[in-house]
Amino acid sequence: MSRVLIAEDEAAIADAVLYALRSEGIEADHCLLAREVAPRVRAGGVDVVVLDVGLPDGNGFDVCRELRGFSDVPVIFLTARNDEIDRVLGLELGADDYVTKPFSPRELVARVRARLRRAGAVPAASPVSADPWVMRGAFAIDREGHRIRYRQQMLDLTRYEYAVLDALLQRPGAILSRAQLMDRGWDSDADSADRTVDTHVKTLRAKLRAAGAHPDPIRTHRGLGYAVEA
Repeated sequence: MSRVLIAEDEAAIADAVLYALRSEGIEADHCLLAREVAPRVRAGGVDVVVLDVGLPDGNGFDVCRELRGFSDVPVIFLTARNDEIDRVLGLELGADDYVTKPFSPRELVARVRARLRRAGAVPAASPVSADPWVMRGAFAIDREGHRIRYRQQMLDLTRYEYAVLDALLQRPGAILSRAQLMDRGWDSDADSADRTVDTHVKTLRAKLRAAGAHPDPIRTHRGLGYAVEA
């Protein structure tokens, strides 16, 4: 069963979030202090961290930075800070989402579920793991390591380029809309979907050309979206 760790020092908020998650069948634990978060994640069994920015003994931004030093566990900031600079800083530090107070517990549960679905698409590590690479035609994907090769050449991809290409390679030949691609790699409240996805497809195509891809394996279907020919 999925488990969420909530780092929140306001008892009423923590209780409301715990109740909302548990009512949806999601196991949830609670801690009060910043220094408790990293050891809990290191111990394993945490699938999502809901992290308040202002904790009694430290800053949630610093906690997120520490987590990103050893873990890719999804982090959702839960905070009263609504300034754009704080949202940008949190996301640049590696957070996956940002929810401001006051908030709807139902919305927070939906955002947690979205992160759990995405994390569930990545196979769990095996202690006796065989070759992690999955072949898709000329492509090879290591989803555990977030790596993609084209004809044995490693592609140097950003987080979002990887998300787009991985989504397309999960269903070679199928057309995915920009909204579907956004859902696999971006926050639910991201805007400018068309421009954002198109920009990352453009940079992906350039990197594939540099790796010797000809003709272009990413096909544009006007009015519909994109598909990849593996």
